[in-house]
Amino acid sequence: MSIRVTVWNEGRHEQKHPAVQKVYPNGLHQPIVDHLNANGFTARAATLDMPEHGLTEEVLDQTDVLTWWGHMAHGDVSDEIVERVHQRVLLGMGLIVLHSGHYSKIFKKLMGTTCSLKWREADEHERIWVVNPGHPIADGLGEYFELPGHEMYGEFFDVPTPDELVFISWYPGGEVFRSGLCYHRGRGKVFYFSPGHETYPIYYQQEVLQVITNAVKWAAPSGAAYRLDAPNAKPLETLKKREE
Repeated sequence: MSIRVTVWNEGRHEQKHPAVQKVYPNGLHQPIVDHLNANGFTARAATLDMPEHGLTEEVLDQTDVLTWWGHMAHGDVSDEIVERVHQRVLLGMGLIVLHSGHYSKIFKKLMGTTCSLKWREADEHERIWVVNPGHPIADGLGEYFELPGHEMYGEFFDVPTPDELVFISWYPGGEVFRSGLCYHRGRGKVFYFSPGHETYPIYYQQEVLQVITNAVKWAAPSGAAYRLDAPNAKPLETLKKREE
């Protein structure tokens, strides 16, 4: 069975800003959905303004990996839905957080930090260096790839030290940024990938789509899910009673 992916997009910029509508006329999520479906995955979109933000129990039951893009409406995401997604990650669902999703409620909950960073919009090119070439998320990439124009994200990025660092970005203004980070939370795998400012055609670029494809494969559940409660365990061996 193919990996089932739900591509979650806030979807508000496309409604309000003509510049974003011009780049992503069918929504920022659509190029990702189209690419995944064309490459053997089963992908669908969900957006903030759908009932339950498109993340019903039924949808999450049918999701192996969830991608998350949000920006201007983090606060509009229901805490109930955030908790629902959080529990699913702990049970093994993969989560890929994109660009400004670093400030999403779900990412901050999983990281336990502010997830703040430096930023600047100056139409700079971004050079993304592969610093872990043996990692499966870097499969098919060269030593580096470039985005011809993008928003700058810079250090310090207030997140926990990642379990694995895959990419570091450089900008002409002098900043660097840890732009591809891997974490494990419970049985779930979490990958943060920084490219994706809404006014740039980032999600049409082949290397970016390759990274997302690789990340979906990496984050897909493996092994049996475990219980989130704390059951009282019976001993496997016969225990001697302590003498009074």
